[in-house]
Amino acid sequence: MKNVFMFAVALLATSSAFAQEATATVAATGVGSTVGLAALGISIMMGLAVLGGALGQSNAANAALDGIARNPSAAKEIRGSLVLALALMESLVLFAFLIAILLQGPIGAAIGTVK
Repeated sequence: MKNVFMFAVALLATSSAFAQEATATVAATGVGSTVGLAALGISIMMGLAVLGGALGQSNAANAALDGIARNPSAAKEIRGSLVLALALMESLVLFAFLIAILLQGPIGAAIGTVK
């Protein structure tokens, strides 16, 4: 665990060494920071959507397997409900992915105006 923490600290500490200076256009318009924040927001949204979907699916599978273990004769009904629940959870993650892809166009256009 200590090695993973040290690796993360080293990775985050060295990223500022490769930062570029702000150009005159970005500094004058202020659009560059807005575009960067929008891209950061999209990446956080995707991370939370995937995390929430994965945790929800694992909890649903855990509950379904517990139910099947307690009552094996109800396995068919539980399995059908589980598949439906997993599909609905996965659709929410796919919606977040679709939103991120759709927002890529306006962010790319904003980056083009800055350059």
